[in-house]
Amino acid sequence: MPGASALSIIREEHAAVSALLRSLRLLAEKGPGEQRTRFFETARAMLFYLDEFPERRHHPNESSLLFPMLLRAAPDLQPVIEKLEADHAAGEHRVRELQHMLVGWEFLGEARRAGFVAALQEYVRLYLQHMQVEETHLLPQAARVLTPAQHAELDAAFAAARDPLAAGGREPIYEELFDRIVQQAPSPIGLGQG
Repeated sequence: MPGASALSIIREEHAAVSALLRSLRLLAEKGPGEQRTRFFETARAMLFYLDEFPERRHHPNESSLLFPMLLRAAPDLQPVIEKLEADHAAGEHRVRELQHMLVGWEFLGEARRAGFVAALQEYVRLYLQHMQVEETHLLPQAARVLTPAQHAELDAAFAAARDPLAAGGREPIYEELFDRIVQQAPSPIGLGQG
């Protein structure tokens, strides 16, 4: 049975990240309530996931394979790809800044909450916009202009680094992380109370 195409994997991973971002935003807006420890552990796990998977697996495949292939086949996409590359370059810094701000809220108290929530709202807005641009401008072009050999190369690269929250294989080292996210995060990504 053939594996999933890179373009469908990208869409699946975008859907998983989108659901996680929305859950994280709901979690942050609700706040810790009576379950302070659980709240901060879950939020930290979700931010770690964003750093570990999209930033270190998904984006590198886009930047090193998909974008160069598209630039060669459709040079008119250069302004869009340059913007997406800038987003990728800033993404790791943004998520690390959010991790720091969350720790500030946890250890320094409510005075840090509003700053974290505002920064998270902006991060979510930018990330959702980034994925929408990829899906509306790049993926349809990729389906049209890339050769079968290029599609095969992309398929292999994206299949090898699939996101476990997007139907990828579960890796034993990440079991606790994903169990925590799924069990404690609010819908749409988890089973926890929203």
